Amino acid sequence: MTFLHEEKTKLKMLPEKRFRETRQLSETICSPLALEDYSVQPVVDVSPPKWHLGHTTWFFEQFVLVPYMEGYEIYDADFAYLFNSYYNNAGKRVLRPNRGLMTRPTVEQVYSYRKYVTEHLARLLGQSPDEELLFLIEVGINHEQQHQELLAYDLKYILGHQPTFPIYENGRFLTKAEKTALGFIPIPEGVYTVGHQGEGYHFDNELGAHKVYLQPYEIADRLVTNGEFIEFIEGGGYQNFNLWHAEGWDWVNNNGITAPLYWHKVDGEWHCYNYRGLQAVDPGLPVQHVSYFEAFAYAEWKGLRLPTEFEWEAASAKFDWGQLWEWTGSAYLPYPGFSKVPGALGEYNGKFMVNQHVLRGASAATPQGHSRHTYRNFFHPHLRWMFSGIRLAR
Repeated sequence: MTFLHEEKTKLKMLPEKRFRETRQLSETICSPLALEDYSVQPVVDVSPPKWHLGHTTWFFEQFVLVPYMEGYEIYDADFAYLFNSYYNNAGKRVLRPNRGLMTRPTVEQVYSYRKYVTEHLARLLGQSPDEELLFLIEVGINHEQQHQELLAYDLKYILGHQPTFPIYENGRFLTKAEKTALGFIPIPEGVYTVGHQGEGYHFDNELGAHKVYLQPYEIADRLVTNGEFIEFIEGGGYQNFNLWHAEGWDWVNNNGITAPLYWHKVDGEWHCYNYRGLQAVDPGLPVQHVSYFEAFAYAEWKGLRLPTEFEWEAASAKFDWGQLWEWTGSAYLPYPGFSKVPGALGEYNGKFMVNQHVLRGASAATPQGHSRHTYRNFFHPHLRWMFSGIRLAR
């Protein structure tokens, strides 16, 4: 996921209500869980819910309370080691694959930690904070919103890989497109400006607004559906090496990939886990939980392609987006003039600009107010536990 920008955006006074609502939403997402669900880490990419709750709290403590609140007493000195993610500048940390080994602190202690930090930060907000402090709190809010979306991914993976496919009460669900026939929107050739412009919160990888020349192209007016992707499966898409990148073909064969994540054949029919349990695949819903490799192969099978991130942004006002993050054909690279901020916060983004692909848009799990058409999400091309889908171009 993406992170902060160096420019100090002019911010209005952050109301305590917005901060508390953000903190509460993380706990609401976890509210249907059983105690045993909080510490599970089935694969390295999935973090335990308890860790998310602790990490987002440590973030506010480390980057806001410790440097800005006079006389603040750290809740527990061990928590910096337990809940740091990958900030080398902030000290040593538990390795990512080992987050699920931590039965301590207990869930109760983590919630006590959250309450302690939330109350201290609310008190700090009541002390007429200056612009720099308001900016850092805004960073913390956006950081927690990112983890709320990751929580949705991780909880689905944890529950969707259990034998009984338990129901999760706070699931985020997709809706069918009004148009059934796939149409294409023509975009004329020309010079387009991409990247964040003006005020409003944004991350550093959106900065460096610049002009790009685009050849004439057409972009699909909706996402690829489950029914359309089943045609790819039944047409031998996962067995035809001509459709795949070499690395993607290795990934398919080494991992036995035959369908999107969470899909299972039951009595000859495709079913998938979707928070309501294991249910028959709805052919009218957008296909989700596909990797970049799968998105590329599907586009090849259709004789089409994925849009570049610049084509996506230039056309984004002409179609609905926000159900799923949409794979683009663009490698994740810096915009002109990109620079990292000094210290730990500068680690969040720039050091990941290699071997990853850009996704654009938002998803059903993106918190309200946390999406914009310049947002650049990014993941390794083999990953698919996030809410990812396919929009075609030609």
